[in-house]
Amino acid sequence: MASLPPFIRRRFLSTTTTTTTTNVSKKWAVKEVTKSNFSESLEEFKDHLSSSDFVAVSLQKTGSYRAPWHRPRPFDTADTSYCKAKYAAERFQLLQFAACPFTLRASKLTPYPYNFVLFPRDELKMGMPTYSFSVQPSHLTSMAEEGFDFNACIYNGISYLSGAQESAAKARMGNPTTSSYVMSSSSTHTVADTVFVERIKSRVKHWKSACKNTKKDNALLSSLRKIVMGSEIYGTRPCMNLDVCSERQVQLALEMLKEFSDELVPLIIPAKGGGTQAVRVVLTSSTADKDLFERELQNLEEEQNKRVRGFREVIDLISASQKPVVSHNSLNDFTVIHSQFLSPLPTNVDEFMGSLHSVFPHILDVNHLMKNIGPLRKMTNIPAAISYLNNHYFAPIDMEILPQESEGNIHRHNVVKMCYLFAKLCSILKISDNAMVSNNAMLAPAIREYTNISNPCSDSPQESTNEDIRVWTKNMRKVSCDQLVFLWGFRSGMTAGMIKSLLCKSHAVFSEEFDVRFVDKSCAIVVFWRRGLSETFLDAMSSEEICDSLMEIASEGIRASSYETYKRVCRLGLWEADLAESLDKALEDSDYLMEANSATNSKEICWSSDSAINFDDL
Repeated sequence: MASLPPFIRRRFLSTTTTTTTTNVSKKWAVKEVTKSNFSESLEEFKDHLSSSDFVAVSLQKTGSYRAPWHRPRPFDTADTSYCKAKYAAERFQLLQFAACPFTLRASKLTPYPYNFVLFPRDELKMGMPTYSFSVQPSHLTSMAEEGFDFNACIYNGISYLSGAQESAAKARMGNPTTSSYVMSSSSTHTVADTVFVERIKSRVKHWKSACKNTKKDNALLSSLRKIVMGSEIYGTRPCMNLDVCSERQVQLALEMLKEFSDELVPLIIPAKGGGTQAVRVVLTSSTADKDLFERELQNLEEEQNKRVRGFREVIDLISASQKPVVSHNSLNDFTVIHSQFLSPLPTNVDEFMGSLHSVFPHILDVNHLMKNIGPLRKMTNIPAAISYLNNHYFAPIDMEILPQESEGNIHRHNVVKMCYLFAKLCSILKISDNAMVSNNAMLAPAIREYTNISNPCSDSPQESTNEDIRVWTKNMRKVSCDQLVFLWGFRSGMTAGMIKSLLCKSHAVFSEEFDVRFVDKSCAIVVFWRRGLSETFLDAMSSEEICDSLMEIASEGIRASSYETYKRVCRLGLWEADLAESLDKALEDSDYLMEANSATNSKEICWSSDSAINFDDL
């Protein structure tokens, strides 16, 4: 084959690849998990996760973006991309969560795919969670065509609470919880502290002594003694409550109870409105009985947690495993995961990334691996990317998938295709299995450089942190944010060429190189390739004595503003259908007019729908 011309050799290798690689278009056996089989499936998932190298995730919601400009675009920074993803995550509901632990050894891929069907339901009959979300008809239609069973989802979907909701639910339920003894406070006890500690210590001593003497009393005397001493029964063991008025008194009570740690077990009784209502003290008969009681409490707490958390048990398992998580659109996926399973989303991308990485320290986005292969830069479709790689690269992957009983829809297979694409890219990019199967706490550099990228439009981790973006996909030229101007108010039907021609006649700044691109039908971006020209143009447009050459533009109602206005639109959540309307609203804000006069730091960027309906109940 060495004597063949290069283009024939490449084609020969392409043909060989298509005949030796796994057929990724077939339907794999993916386990469908609903409320009825969740418990047993969770144990299986836990075993597969513990033996895997990675876990891939794929989400399906009731919608994505209401208008074209709401999607992250090449000219978006990490901040504006996050604002857009945050809006979509908080607006639409997650219905399917596919998770696939997998191992990758050389060219052998072994996935264990699961598809969890979800639906937010008030399982605890406490009014939690109460969700209101939007849907896009095209998404529901597409899901129905793919075979998604909406009846099964609504009636048998797995419910869940986020971490924040779980804390609120447990407080409202008022069930006692275990508490470890605290270390002695370094602060000096006040007179009030000393009086409180001595009082409850005396009560505990007398109660403990009375409980031991109860065995010698008759039934009537025993009952009277319990009433007088305030003794109750917790299961089969005697207990008493110590009323507290503050968290300080809780600390003091727990500290005092260390003196009786051989026989007494303290429990915290939460107050309905938050905080602590009382400390419950349970008396055990021996050290062995105490150990048995603590195991009973642990088992009871685990059962309660499963009932309260629901599907979030899966999220907690993935987090606890510290396995690298593979996603196809990490920003969109993990804003949803954070919003629905962890806590409400922070206001800015830095806080979000900090919060997210404390739970998922290693996130790998297949999109960023794809960008290392030129023709895949613009591809967002996984099957199309796999087809291209099969036709142009010799990188056979031997995929072994264990049979599991299930019938299901197309979405569930996407997560397996993602695993296959990830394995294929790792082989082509020469990321060895030694680099991938590394210590969970510290990934090897070969794979670490592709992790935790917050901007979906960036091409590398460096660009992500520097907020480098492209104005259009094919052009890699870099510009600063202050070199972009947003233009709107032009006549309907005007093309980018017509706008550019109109601008050329309006001002001297347009004698230099510049470009015009549409963001949506109502708004265009003007990029000045030389610094300083955008400020000159904006100053001329806002001047009280506008020059004659700009009069024609102004008379037609055309408005212009800087990139800072666009950032403010995203930050304030002005998500109108047309970007022009959102920009108008941002400029009407008096606070913005004051902010615009202050100095702003320039940042480097790289210039390169359906209607929704809201409903509260289903």
